[in-house]
Amino acid sequence: MNSEQTPDKKVKILATLGPAIESPAQVRELVKQGANIFRLNFSHGEHQDHAERLDWIRSVEREMNTPIGVLMDLQGPKLRVGNFTEGSVCLEKGQQFRLDLDPTPGNKQRVNLPHPEIIQALKQNMDLLLDDGKLRLRVLQKNDSSILTEVIVGGELSDRKGVNVPEAVLQLSPLTEKDRRDLEFGLQIGVDWVALSFVQRPEDIVEARELIQDRAFLMAKIEKPSAVEHLDEIVELCDAIMVARGDLGVELPAETIPAIQKRIIQTCRHKGRPVVVATQMLESMRFSPAPTRAEVTDVAHAVYEGADAVMLSAETASGDYPVDAVNMMSKIIRNIEADPGYHPQLDINRPQPNATTEDAISCAIRRVCGILDVSVLINFTSSGATGLRAARERPKAPILNLTPNLSTARKLTLVWGIHSVVNPEFAQIGEITPTALEEAKRQGMAQPGDTVIVTAGMPFGQPGSTNMMRIESVC
Repeated sequence: MNSEQTPDKKVKILATLGPAIESPAQVRELVKQGANIFRLNFSHGEHQDHAERLDWIRSVEREMNTPIGVLMDLQGPKLRVGNFTEGSVCLEKGQQFRLDLDPTPGNKQRVNLPHPEIIQALKQNMDLLLDDGKLRLRVLQKNDSSILTEVIVGGELSDRKGVNVPEAVLQLSPLTEKDRRDLEFGLQIGVDWVALSFVQRPEDIVEARELIQDRAFLMAKIEKPSAVEHLDEIVELCDAIMVARGDLGVELPAETIPAIQKRIIQTCRHKGRPVVVATQMLESMRFSPAPTRAEVTDVAHAVYEGADAVMLSAETASGDYPVDAVNMMSKIIRNIEADPGYHPQLDINRPQPNATTEDAISCAIRRVCGILDVSVLINFTSSGATGLRAARERPKAPILNLTPNLSTARKLTLVWGIHSVVNPEFAQIGEITPTALEEAKRQGMAQPGDTVIVTAGMPFGQPGSTNMMRIESVC
């Protein structure tokens, strides 16, 4: 599988598919403009919609001869109030308001809260946030079936608005019955990644792993304060992390999100896990062909901080300018990566290598790239582990992964700097160096006279055995 496009950026773009994309031709255009992996948001749409979009992605993958990853994003437990007799009420600051298990339609004094686990977890003086944080209630007292609150920030509250409980850890699985049905369907149709919503504890990752097994890779979405508290353990247990700034920005003060984002990126890089920055990155491009200056700066900061990928949500799923949004994000990434200060900035937070052969080689590669003008790092890999360790170092040269496994290549579409080529013959190569140099030339990543680095494991083809590095000149 040889790509028809030479990669021109290292940070990847995760684009969400939705009603705005109506054909394989539009998917192809998103890929041409820089999309590397696609998100299917199972909070919306029917199973047949997602299956059709995945078919489009696979047809484009075959047509363009380039691996394309697919991520399914599970909805997770959506906590909501019940309905009101009149459809909505206006809550005033200082008034008391009760939330209870009674399914009767609510009024200005009370409403149904069909989530006993919330009532169980709340304590006096804890806050509830309603309607994406627009309203704030403080717990005065509670019993087994209701909580009495004081309205701290009032406003209109209507049917089925969301509830956030930032100060409590709920005894609640991140996988609802809907999620379990969606997950089984997604695995059947062949998604590459599963994004787990509303992760609170490391145990949530273990529960999801038991269901997924080795059928897909697991991404944890960090959008709860408790997940931030357990960040190190969660990162250790999953394959990738998403900085889901939507709910995170509701449950934590908005001014704390930039520092938390930076901490998550640094933690992921140190542990060698890919990290995606998501939510409202180019939000204004839903309805405008151009972003705001603040949005451009937001994307740029994520790139400077070392994110593996940046994500587009409604911009490509339901916006008026999906192709323009991907094109703009690509241009921002390319401009930052061309900045002479980009790699020195990444080097400031460079993780310390572990005492392993793979890390020693990856660290040496980074040093060589700083001394020599290396065009490309060529890596033979089966599982993708060596590519992940090389990407962790953020070398100046792009990484060309040669793998016999399409599933490995699709996984690595999320990872910084990696461009994969799939060929079953890579499982058994007689002459490693000539094959590597020829493939680099074929991909347009090296020219005669260029210096390249080749890595592989000896004995060849054994996963996790990378122990060889060669510096070669292309003939």
